[in-house]
Amino acid sequence: MGSNGTPGVEERPAGSAGATRPAKRRLLVGSAVVLGTLLLTGCSTATTEQWKRLGLPEGASDRTEAIRSLWIGAWIAALIVGVMVWGLILWVSVRYRKRNDEAPRQVRYNLPLEVLYTLAPFAIIGVLFFYTVEHGNQVTRMDANPQHTVNVVGQQWQWTFNYKDTVDGQQGVWETGTMDKPATLWLPVNESVHFDLTSPDVIHSFWVPSFYFKLDVIPGKTNKFELTPTKTGTFAGKCAELCGLYHSRMVFTVKVVSRDEYDAHLRELAARGQTGAATGGADATTIPGTGGEK
Repeated sequence: MGSNGTPGVEERPAGSAGATRPAKRRLLVGSAVVLGTLLLTGCSTATTEQWKRLGLPEGASDRTEAIRSLWIGAWIAALIVGVMVWGLILWVSVRYRKRNDEAPRQVRYNLPLEVLYTLAPFAIIGVLFFYTVEHGNQVTRMDANPQHTVNVVGQQWQWTFNYKDTVDGQQGVWETGTMDKPATLWLPVNESVHFDLTSPDVIHSFWVPSFYFKLDVIPGKTNKFELTPTKTGTFAGKCAELCGLYHSRMVFTVKVVSRDEYDAHLRELAARGQTGAATGGADATTIPGTGGEK
């Protein structure tokens, strides 16, 4: 309390305020170094490559380049538009900030500006539409004589694959999965495959992320597409359409192998008696562990 009865100023040790600033600065710098180190050490080669693809998985089909080009191009266009918008916002905030209490000059029309914000969105949409159609045509093109044909049946809740190849004199072999043991689709590398997609129950969606392609499986309609696997390996497949209670079980595996391994697998299916065609696995409607019907 001061001598005149007014609140006095609290006394602090000299240099205490200044002493806290270097400590805070050191803490911030140290935290930044630790965080940066963790981020750098956590980025494996695979993660770095995925960042370059902007989140896309590593491609394994001849449709890869078209989709990758469209995906990265769309991100570049979005970034350009974003930078322009952010720049204009910052420029207007600084250039026309309030300097005094006077009302700014009122303007009714600005024809160049109105033309710009009317035509610019049409130009952006037009460019994106052109490249979407162009790349879409590349992705959905089909050859007159594909080397293989596979009928994919999506049913609640698993997949059946009918290979239309002739095996040991038999026309076609098949394999199916259950919710306990998902199906595996075998494909030969560097050979074109035609897919017919059908469903006996509800809408599913056939999706192999590494093939950069996805197509709905619709009851009463046969959807078609073609592609050529370009890389051997094992890839994940799934249903991308919410199809019911056990949608999460609609997964499968894709094995892309050499032609010899592919032929050997088809002969193995024929030896098991899995010849002809199947419209869905018998166990696809059985709840695992209960034997009851869904």
